[in-house]
Amino acid sequence: MADIDSGAPQEIKKYQTYVLDVDPDQDDKATEIKLCNFSRPHMRAFHCSWWSFFVAFFIWFAIAPLLSEIKDTLGLTKQEVWTSSIVGVGGTIFMRFVLGPACDKYGARILFTVVLCCASIP
Repeated sequence: MADIDSGAPQEIKKYQTYVLDVDPDQDDKATEIKLCNFSRPHMRAFHCSWWSFFVAFFIWFAIAPLLSEIKDTLGLTKQEVWTSSIVGVGGTIFMRFVLGPACDKYGARILFTVVLCCASIP
């Protein structure tokens, strides 16, 4: 009973044991990487993050080979294509400045979900 009444905050952990070695002094961060392992939470987060980066990278650069077809289909001028490219790069820079500090405050998982949901509307 003395431990509960001492006023010290009780730490609640979602996982009591991990498949990987962790450092309890750094909030149970993994100290090793097992690439063929998909256990929660460390390796699953690792694999989801590299897969998400790959998909984003692939989508970003997939438009370049199709640009001439898109230009003809939408009836865009050369100036409109140039403007859309500049706006795309500018938007990326802006979002990096906005999402960087927000990731520190709210976490990447929440912001990744919000950005995907918002971007899926158009």
